[in-house]
Amino acid sequence: MIVKRAAVLGRCMGVRRAVDLALRTAKAEKGKGGGQRKVFTLGPLIHNPKTVAELEASGIFAIHDRGGTGAPCFVDGGGNQLALSGSVVVIRAHGIPPAQSQALEQAGASIVDATCPRVLASQRRARDFALKGWTVVIAGDRDHGEVTGIAGFAPGALIVASPEEAARVDTTAPLALIAQTTIKREEYLAIRKALAARKPLLEVVDSICPATTERLASLADLATDCDALVVVGGRNSANTARLHRTALATGLPSWLVEEAADLPKEIFSFARVGVTAGASTPDEAIDEVEAALLGLRPQASGHRPQAIGLRPQATVTIDSPDLPVQRFTR
Repeated sequence: MIVKRAAVLGRCMGVRRAVDLALRTAKAEKGKGGGQRKVFTLGPLIHNPKTVAELEASGIFAIHDRGGTGAPCFVDGGGNQLALSGSVVVIRAHGIPPAQSQALEQAGASIVDATCPRVLASQRRARDFALKGWTVVIAGDRDHGEVTGIAGFAPGALIVASPEEAARVDTTAPLALIAQTTIKREEYLAIRKALAARKPLLEVVDSICPATTERLASLADLATDCDALVVVGGRNSANTARLHRTALATGLPSWLVEEAADLPKEIFSFARVGVTAGASTPDEAIDEVEAALLGLRPQASGHRPQAIGLRPQATVTIDSPDLPVQRFTR
């Protein structure tokens, strides 16, 4: 078997930065000895069980906000209410709305903001448009943390998941369209077209993360030279699920696996297997899946297995971009 990696796969820079910030925060607190503070993340830092387990091994546990519109109420994974005074809470890469930040501060927690810089840029754009009196429309999954976070910066924001929903937007105010950073560009363009056809003034923020487009393009290239595809990542990760849907759309046999143990037996019947991974997938998970594919191949042909492809980069430096905006009038 030949295993070929996508040219771009695995953790994006925003996720690497978030994980790095969380681990460095925990390490710094442990270095204080008896004066160390507890370190939490608000919700899972990223949607990958292997990384969540890594964080828990370092003493970083996820908490959840159950306060709603009332007094702040934060609970652990077992539903037990926590007193956060004197603790540190790391904000996940998806970001949170301002109301949650205020609730954390009211509860006495110190905040380490690991929001992806690209998401921070979308939050600022949403806030600025709302302050000008524009109606902000967010294209994406209304249940996704990034989308609800952005919406919190623009009271009255509308969330649309399809061109059909966009066509039903009913407002006389000028519109500003912002994308969830992981949406497919084709989906975003279709939503933009539906809004531009009906509204006299529309400004569109180019907020899609390049990592999303790069991974999808790399998957398309990979599919032209493989017999089957494996997508590595968390099952609750939106961008990993989107990668898997795209893999299935190629017509090739495709599987989504969280770890090597999830590989189906039939994958070993293919001569060339392509491997890609979601933006929250750690390098180790990709390495393990690749090793399993190569190590379990039948050796009858006498050829040594080959692994082809680029490894994900390890840098965690990323700047908050100035997102470009297009204006459409009619």
